[in-house]
Amino acid sequence: MSQKGDVRRLAAILVVDAADYSALMRVDETATHRQIKADVATIFVPKIREHRGRVVKTTGDGVHAEFPSIVDSVQCAIAMQRAVAARQADLPGNARLLYRLGINLGDIIVEEDDIYGDGVNIAVRVQGLAEPGEILLSGDAHRQVKGKFDVVFEDLGHHMVKNIAEPIHVFRVAQPNGKSAAARRKRRACRRAGPHRSSSCPSTI
Repeated sequence: MSQKGDVRRLAAILVVDAADYSALMRVDETATHRQIKADVATIFVPKIREHRGRVVKTTGDGVHAEFPSIVDSVQCAIAMQRAVAARQADLPGNARLLYRLGINLGDIIVEEDDIYGDGVNIAVRVQGLAEPGEILLSGDAHRQVKGKFDVVFEDLGHHMVKNIAEPIHVFRVAQPNGKSAAARRKRRACRRAGPHRSSSCPSTI
């Protein structure tokens, strides 16, 4: 429950999280930690500031940020994923460090070094639905950004997530770094369908 005197505002919340973080740490925790720190310092923080956002906090495997503009937050997320795709990660073997990004537009409680509330919780849950390399938006975020610039959104339907009472409508940003992620999403859906999968599914999944 909000307390009297809490500072609240409507904001676009962007959550960045390293995909397969635990598995990569088991392979080489020093290289993985070093690469994430480099991505935060050279990609995420500069892109957030460039797009007029505020870095709320950095976590061991990602970043939380807020923006006064939902359009700026989406443009920032796209710039981040493109920069991640272009950089060369210093990881052993064929390991790849990709990120899942989630965006929501909602009311938040603001403190100097953190933000709270359902607006943040939904952004975290939306991020958790993403495949590596994807950017997902909540329905509230999508309603405010659609038609504002030349980006294609894919409707992924409604999803029930932990600690959120109502299903969340989710949309995916179609962009270069998300092509392989979209293929993984299709393969995963085909596996879940089992013998009832559609004819568009590959014969070997």
